[in-house]
Amino acid sequence: MSRSAHPAGPRHADVLPEGHYLAPPADLNALDAKVWAQTVTRNADGVLTVGGIDVKRLAEEFGTPAYILDETDFRARARAWRTAFGNDADVFYAGKAFLSRAVVRWLNEEGLNLDVCSGGELTTALSAGMPAERIAFHGNNKSADEIERAIRAGVGRIVLDSFLEIARVAHIAQSLGKRQRVQIRVTVGVEAHTHEFIATAHEDQKFGIPLADGQAAEAVRRALQLEGLELIGIHSHIGSQIFDMSGFEVAAHRVVGLLKDIRDEHGVELPEIDLGGGLGIAYTSDDDPREPHEIAKALTEIVTRECETAKLRTPRISVEPGRAVVGPTAFTLYEVGTIKPLDGLRTYVSVDGGMSDNIRTALYDAEYSVALASRTSDAGPMLSRVVGKHCESGDIVVRDAFLPADLAPGDLIAVPATGAYCRSMASNYNHVLRPPVVAVKDGEARVIVRRETEEDLLRLDVG
Repeated sequence: MSRSAHPAGPRHADVLPEGHYLAPPADLNALDAKVWAQTVTRNADGVLTVGGIDVKRLAEEFGTPAYILDETDFRARARAWRTAFGNDADVFYAGKAFLSRAVVRWLNEEGLNLDVCSGGELTTALSAGMPAERIAFHGNNKSADEIERAIRAGVGRIVLDSFLEIARVAHIAQSLGKRQRVQIRVTVGVEAHTHEFIATAHEDQKFGIPLADGQAAEAVRRALQLEGLELIGIHSHIGSQIFDMSGFEVAAHRVVGLLKDIRDEHGVELPEIDLGGGLGIAYTSDDDPREPHEIAKALTEIVTRECETAKLRTPRISVEPGRAVVGPTAFTLYEVGTIKPLDGLRTYVSVDGGMSDNIRTALYDAEYSVALASRTSDAGPMLSRVVGKHCESGDIVVRDAFLPADLAPGDLIAVPATGAYCRSMASNYNHVLRPPVVAVKDGEARVIVRRETEEDLLRLDVG
């Protein structure tokens, strides 16, 4: 659903557009397993539970809003990706989706590698015990300090994003007496079927080196000549929240074409190809994501077929799921504050969080589901817009959803599939405190990222 931008944010009085998928569900109390974490269910009293703990208890102990993360589900998804690709491929969890030291330990234990894109993410990974050789360092503008720290730590690969970075990484590595393993990120001219801001393989954007006009070939030539670099492969990432595999097929065809040109010109067959991440998850019941084993089979067949055609040895494949691992494993728990019916339009349901804990709706027009969590209801459906407490008309958490008509202040509601990019992109807008992340497993709950306090805000304010 497209909307024109406006400086003040989306127009808040829009009714549902004709043809929109949204219709009142048959059962407002039902929980679609595609959207909710693995252990989420309702108990005998109708209260939402996760990991055997009901949300009333979680709210009482940890407050709201809070990100509630199902550790069992996280580990199961990580394991499914590792199993699907087997020992002949590498799975790098994209830390930008959500990263904490607990998550790093889970990844390490489940056999996944880690992709970081800042000094802070690198520090978090190393502090939690992730072996440096299993870390990849991304980013379009890595500082000299970040590059030096990564090389000193011994990261397994640095993904080069520009001609300047090729020279910068080579110089720093050589000055340290190191030879750094690198990949070159290329933009292959594929427009993924996703939001403009998260489509990353067309030429007119900040990431990577274009295949067009021989730029990627020139980047390869330079990297192969520099003593401080060991070029191990080509990297391609076409976007985010993608369900259609056809974009990966076109990208693989073009990357393999580059590998063939490298062999023909330089006599080198690069041993690796990284197809990035971006695989979608279910935010609503209309979304239909693929399972890891289906994705692994499809990507492996695509690369193998292209390499056979080009008469190349099939390189080792890498993928970088982030959202696909953590996204479905968490929900955000809110308390309802005010309820404002607008006759003929919808009812505005204000919660105690908002765009400070989930900016994606305002930023990408992202769609989410929502459910009454503290009880069940026999009331009829009420077309609702879940909004936050911030001083912005665009402060929307769930743009359009149906909630029970007897919803009342003090009720708890839950928004699923908020494990990715919500805590990572959270802010202190209006000096609102960022929520905690609470991990739940087998009847036990613990904070893995604590709630901010007003003392935290003042500690940074040195004026």
